[in-house]
Amino acid sequence: MSRTPEPVPPGRVPLPARPPVDDAEMLVRATRLRDDLATRRTVRDFSDRPVPMEVVDACLQAAASAPSGANRQPWHFVVVTDAATRRRIRTEAEAEERAFYRERAPDDWLEALAPLGTDEHKPFLEEAACLIVIFAQHYDLDADGGKRKHYYVHESVGIATGMLISALHQAGLASLTHTPSPMRFLNAILDRPPHERPFLILVVGHPAPGATVPAIARRPFDHVVTHR
Repeated sequence: MSRTPEPVPPGRVPLPARPPVDDAEMLVRATRLRDDLATRRTVRDFSDRPVPMEVVDACLQAAASAPSGANRQPWHFVVVTDAATRRRIRTEAEAEERAFYRERAPDDWLEALAPLGTDEHKPFLEEAACLIVIFAQHYDLDADGGKRKHYYVHESVGIATGMLISALHQAGLASLTHTPSPMRFLNAILDRPPHERPFLILVVGHPAPGATVPAIARRPFDHVVTHR
């Protein structure tokens, strides 16, 4: 005898239908994703090959579906392809990076960065296909200009950023997270309001031919996961 579905409570909708997946297929899917994401590496050498904006937008739509505190979706993504704008971003970012490497960074931080070979020079900000500047919103404004507080902002934006990086990798693109400090210059360059704070710059594109990455390894699985 078929069971009569329970009525949907006001303010709710049914969970979107997904075909059931047995345990064996779940493992296949999980290991396939694991193995693919294990090949993801941060890239600093980009080619000038363009990326279709339809691809970038599809990845951003995936990122914008991320969970967030109270569903406030406290993020804004600015896709930057204009050459003059990217030159301004590079100029400002390198100025902050010079101060960081020469004046602000403690010795232990510089020692930790040494194996990565990073310095104040950031040519990838102009070389890659595009930049995605991610802003975090600690509140937004209603129609009357009143503030509406957001919750778990950094956690929410961090989850969305991780989903974006994974989506870009799945699409066949490389990326680099870049966080010059401070980053408030991005508000002025990109005409973003004061209640948005730059979270990071995501550099997106195709790796340059012959690109290399640092010879580093991830921590062993049993060092980062515990079952109880």
